[in-house]
Amino acid sequence: MKIKKLAVLLAAFSMAVSITACGPQKASEQVQTPADSGTAKTTETTAATTEVKPEDGAKLVIWESKDERSFTDEIAKQFTAKYNVPVKVEEVAPTDQVTKLTQDGPSGLAADVVIFPHDNLGRAASANLVLPNDLFAEETAKNNTESSIKGVTYNDVLYGYPRAAETYALYYNKSLVKDAPKTFDDVLAFGKTFTDKAKKKYGIMWETGNMYFNYPFIATTGGYIFGKDGTDKDDIGINSPGAIEGLKVYQSLKAILPVKSGDITPDIKRSLFNSGDVAMDINGPWELAGYKTALGDKLGVAPIPSIGGKPAVSFAGIKAWYVNAYTKYPNASKLFAEFASSKDAQLLLNEKVGSIPTNNEALESDQIKNDPFISAFAEQTKSSQPMPSIPEMGNIWSPVNAALPEIWDNGKDPKATLDKAAQQIKDLNNGAKK
Repeated sequence: MKIKKLAVLLAAFSMAVSITACGPQKASEQVQTPADSGTAKTTETTAATTEVKPEDGAKLVIWESKDERSFTDEIAKQFTAKYNVPVKVEEVAPTDQVTKLTQDGPSGLAADVVIFPHDNLGRAASANLVLPNDLFAEETAKNNTESSIKGVTYNDVLYGYPRAAETYALYYNKSLVKDAPKTFDDVLAFGKTFTDKAKKKYGIMWETGNMYFNYPFIATTGGYIFGKDGTDKDDIGINSPGAIEGLKVYQSLKAILPVKSGDITPDIKRSLFNSGDVAMDINGPWELAGYKTALGDKLGVAPIPSIGGKPAVSFAGIKAWYVNAYTKYPNASKLFAEFASSKDAQLLLNEKVGSIPTNNEALESDQIKNDPFISAFAEQTKSSQPMPSIPEMGNIWSPVNAALPEIWDNGKDPKATLDKAAQQIKDLNNGAKK
């Protein structure tokens, strides 16, 4: 993938690094934007990173989720031991961080390093809230999966430091399903022997009204959200011929899951799967700990069954560190983001919370390959696609989440229903602020 390169001379770049390392800058001097702080050339980056040192007196604040706080506390201790930079961790939900950064960044109240889902990057980068990943661009791109790098890049500028991928896979109860189904034809065949609506027993269950979990039925056979790798808001592909082909498979599965989409909630599905009344569930790694406790050795995880003879394409979310554009300590912040997203850091994160690494070497490690659950999610990530990160992605959810129940619950024609949703999205896009 292409990363924007600035025509910056090595001497000038090295001088800027040296000046920055001498001490904290004033807020007016430290704020950078994509227009004046892109990624350096590959040869320059390698030279520059060897000279990066924390600013004198640097001290950092990091925003982290409550669920993954144990990892960040540990990695912060390691960073402080290596660089002698104190680190304070504050709990802020990743989905709230861009909004909070918008409010607190200019006033100097925000964290130096933040973490948020990559589909929020367009909003953050467009508002000049985060600095590009310039000093470590080459090694970040080299060390991590292509899809993760694509996810943390906006307008050809690399911003993020990927640390984990998140997608969904097929959970199954081994006492009910001997072997994980390879295709949705296999799922349909099994479901016809297992599903009993009167007894509330179902061969498979997933959130049929949520586009996030139903993206495989749109994308696997050729559909898409936005064209040009998710960057062209005017090219909407949810109603393309490929998408309609996959949605016919989706619609056929109502025969073995005769339940309205509104009646399938995470709590209901979890309870039925744990009790053995649902044999298979399409879900994410956040359910793994609970399912392991409930099913023990009976739990299996596998990639999502193929659709139309092709590996299922799931949505991927990339969790990554980003450096606040208003930080007083850009060098220290970039060093932390790099340090906390390394191979060793990603393996520590996996050990602490069961995350899926994006680092190529971590994915090939025995720790990941020998874990039957995480390795299945890692396998699914190979055919996953990062959610588009442009701001218009926010206009997709409501129209599609309204269209899917029409197709599932009421048997409406997928083409006509998605044509209507696509028009709604276009209208929203045309009214969106640039």
